[in-house]
Amino acid sequence: MKIGITCYPTYGGSGAVATALGLELAHRGHEVHFITYAMPFRLRGYVERVYFHEVETRMAHYPLFEHFPYTLALASKQHEVAQREGLDLLHVHYAIPHATTAWLAREMLAAERRLQVITTLHGTDITLVGQESSFHAITRFSIERSNAVTAVSRYLAEETRRAFQLPALDIPVIPNFVDLAEYRPREDGEPCSGLAPAGHRVLIHISNFREVKRVQDVVRIFARVRRAMPATLLMVGDGPDREPAEQEARRLEVAEDVRFLGRLDSVTTLLQASDLFLLPSQTESFGLAALEAMACGVPVVASRAGGLPEVIDDGVTGILEPPGSVEAMGRRAIELLRDPVRHRAMAAAALAGARRYASEDVVPAYEALYQRVLQ
Repeated sequence: MKIGITCYPTYGGSGAVATALGLELAHRGHEVHFITYAMPFRLRGYVERVYFHEVETRMAHYPLFEHFPYTLALASKQHEVAQREGLDLLHVHYAIPHATTAWLAREMLAAERRLQVITTLHGTDITLVGQESSFHAITRFSIERSNAVTAVSRYLAEETRRAFQLPALDIPVIPNFVDLAEYRPREDGEPCSGLAPAGHRVLIHISNFREVKRVQDVVRIFARVRRAMPATLLMVGDGPDREPAEQEARRLEVAEDVRFLGRLDSVTTLLQASDLFLLPSQTESFGLAALEAMACGVPVVASRAGGLPEVIDDGVTGILEPPGSVEAMGRRAIELLRDPVRHRAMAAAALAGARRYASEDVVPAYEALYQRVLQ
């Protein structure tokens, strides 16, 4: 098959999953064309049967356009690539604006041939952006006009039907997945990251540092752990809430043990060196970062919200508490880190839980969906 993929190429779960899916599809013999405004951050170097088509985001000065109409440029590029490369389908990740532009591209091509559109919903495109009054109607329209719609969790599928009054809409759940060859526990003899002093327990958080991630709560949980034992916190990523998190670390007098590492394309070695992953988000549609941590044998302390309970079994593969429960998350994290036998058991259970989401088991579900839509 010839497959076009549109996603947000920047740091975030939807772009990471879309890129990983494209690479897996290419490995399985399909031709994959990424269509977006920048190279996806997890697309590293040349890969056979993978192509990148950049959408222009600038034009000669034209006073009528106060803001560049990116959505129209994207629709035009999707149509152009579909026509020139003979794409069988467009698989767009994140409803706004990608499902809308894909519909436009399909309509532009309708006189020549049929182009199928598959939309995968990832979370805030439904729970936040799509429910804004300015976007609600067009989000619903774009979902309904897609040839198929998938969601990454049962929670997100149910929330979509509720929020857009679409109780009968068929939304297959195809979960996020992980490459177990890349995300795996550190083997004996492999070098450690060296980011923490000897004797420190290492806690880690990875996100886009937006409000929904509650990164200040990450620091507050860590501060409780740090009072109980030597520990270092690795903060990976960047975004609008980085400065407030840094301020909170200084206020709680733990800044010297908190390392803000910025955006990193590869985080495997950091996860392998960690003892706990902190994800106290207000909500998560799935929690890809949590899954990647589990695949490295790292238990996760997270919020009992959104799709996280579908990934994490409280008390078995990780710890779940309500959003904002800093005291409870800190207390349970300390108890786990003080009990090496229980920590090893939870780490092993986390690894076993992650294996349910192996890429070789999940990607074929997308292939089967493609075949059904094309038939």
